[in-house]
Amino acid sequence: MRCLSRLIFATIFLTSLTFHGQAQDSMTTTLIINANVFDGVNQKLMPNTDILIEGNLISRLGTNIEAPSGANVIDAAGKTLIPGLIDAHWHVTYAYTPASILLLNRGDMAEVAIRSMTGAKETLLRGFTTVRDTGGNPFAIKKLIDAGEYPGHRILPSGPFMSPTAGHADHYGVPSDTPRDKSYLNYWERNMMAMTSDGVPEVRLRTRDILKSGASQIKITTGGGVSSLFDPLDVSEYSVDEIKAVVEEATNYNTYVASHVMTDVGIRTAIEAGVMCIEHGFFASEDTLKLMKSKGAWLSPQPMLEADMNWDDPISAEKFKQVTAAVADLYPLAKKVGVNLAFGSDQLLDASKAHQQSEYLVRLGKWFSPYEVLKIATSENARLLELSGPRHPYQEGPLGVIKEGAYADLILVNGNPLENLELVGNPEKNFVLIMKDGRIYKDNLKNSIDINQSNIEQ
Repeated sequence: MRCLSRLIFATIFLTSLTFHGQAQDSMTTTLIINANVFDGVNQKLMPNTDILIEGNLISRLGTNIEAPSGANVIDAAGKTLIPGLIDAHWHVTYAYTPASILLLNRGDMAEVAIRSMTGAKETLLRGFTTVRDTGGNPFAIKKLIDAGEYPGHRILPSGPFMSPTAGHADHYGVPSDTPRDKSYLNYWERNMMAMTSDGVPEVRLRTRDILKSGASQIKITTGGGVSSLFDPLDVSEYSVDEIKAVVEEATNYNTYVASHVMTDVGIRTAIEAGVMCIEHGFFASEDTLKLMKSKGAWLSPQPMLEADMNWDDPISAEKFKQVTAAVADLYPLAKKVGVNLAFGSDQLLDASKAHQQSEYLVRLGKWFSPYEVLKIATSENARLLELSGPRHPYQEGPLGVIKEGAYADLILVNGNPLENLELVGNPEKNFVLIMKDGRIYKDNLKNSIDINQSNIEQ
């Protein structure tokens, strides 16, 4: 608890330094006029559309909407309005924290919190208004963002990702460091960054602990990983009984389980045990993808290239090479089968690489049309998030779409990304307006009226 208190203190202290002004009032009314709207679902743009935003929701779409008294009026001048982007595999507390801090156990949770809070703002300004956090401790960060005290994206947290001993979440050193009495937790386990658990009783206990902390879904690992050193990619992690126990606990809590796994055997085992989302899944066979489709499960891979990450450890470097070599085969196969497909970027351990989040989205254009890519990163990802059911933290309206009653998470693009997907790869230049929850966080327009600038790029 002392460590968690330090996290909360650090984030509040950072907030007091960087977020001086009050955010736009939650009841502000904004009218965007003359926009060409991609609603997140349909390929055809809605031309010359007006969007009335009252508070944090879209209240009306149409033409020639009369501006209410006192409304902030923004002329889109024919630019393209799209829903805020969603990253379905993001690590709030890993993306901007160097590997030397997390993997070598030299870090401090207060430092992780500071890096993560500033990173959340950068992520939002790339147009990612929502992320599904697939491992780490973003709970205090989410609290401050949701309260409007600091600019950042929405977060659906998984809490610490969980593996067995010698698995992807094992932050212990040599085997003699692993405690036999698992009432002991190491530093990162105590701070809910990663968790090891072994045996059905223990995985039940840890799953309940994670849900108790406020997780929207549970993330486990059922196969080897790149950044971890004790688990080759071909290994399977967790027994069938252990996976079923985690799934049962998550189901009892009316949510679902996602699993980190690469191999076809590991994917099939996880799906047959009730896992509903496969993170990565690079070596999946066509038969296994068909099984996933029949179960309504999701595939959440990343379009990574070998040059994307630098690994100091040769073991991780070799594993990353194997993974990236499989990417080009997976996406066409997934498209052929028609499995539910999510977009996530899995940026981690290097803040200088976090901008690749936008580049990864553009890379999907190798296998999908711009419309298909944008639909995946908006309404399709939002469908995946809805698997959290009542544990979904944002219940006032739908995400990932532009329609009446939806959250006002919006991006105004200078150009048409359904014709030129490259536009989303340079958000600094091409995203001229970014709104989340009805609040404007970026405004590069010269024709807007009475924009509250207090929460823009402090």
